[in-house]
Amino acid sequence: MLIVKCQMLNVNCRQRGFTLVEVIVYVAILSLVMLLISTFIFYMAKSNFQSKGSRESFDSAQRALEQITYEISGAKSVYTPTTTQNQLSLETSRYLPAGETTTYLDFFLCGTRLCLKKESQNPVFLTSDLVQIANISFTQISNNGAVSIKTSLTVSYAHQLNNTQPTITLTSTASLKKY
Repeated sequence: MLIVKCQMLNVNCRQRGFTLVEVIVYVAILSLVMLLISTFIFYMAKSNFQSKGSRESFDSAQRALEQITYEISGAKSVYTPTTTQNQLSLETSRYLPAGETTTYLDFFLCGTRLCLKKESQNPVFLTSDLVQIANISFTQISNNGAVSIKTSLTVSYAHQLNNTQPTITLTSTASLKKY
């Protein structure tokens, strides 16, 4: 009956709406677009995490090595009774307590962070709480009476994302001050 009325009025009477095939195609295309967008967002988040972690690890390791190098270059000698591969003790004339002519500095691990302890003072952290020291080693090098200390420091970002933890290793060598 509807067709007859449409023909009599000479009007196109197509039914309005979507067919089942059109709806399925629409849902499939929408799902594919959403998958691509979510994959892109996940990739960008992972990339941002890696970049932030690498930057924080590098900055913290660099600051620590600069402090160690500065203290080594001003030290009189290595204090061998307390120096190990993972701890460095220096005899220095910096930061002297009243009435003293020499004092001692120690670099060592405080849990997962690097610490500097000046004689008769509490240790201070040299690395950020956002990173962990995975490895530190001090190697004494002697060459014709000149003493140098090689410091190797491996720093990891404290947080993980999908078993990924940005890590960096820096090495520095500094010579003791000659008196």
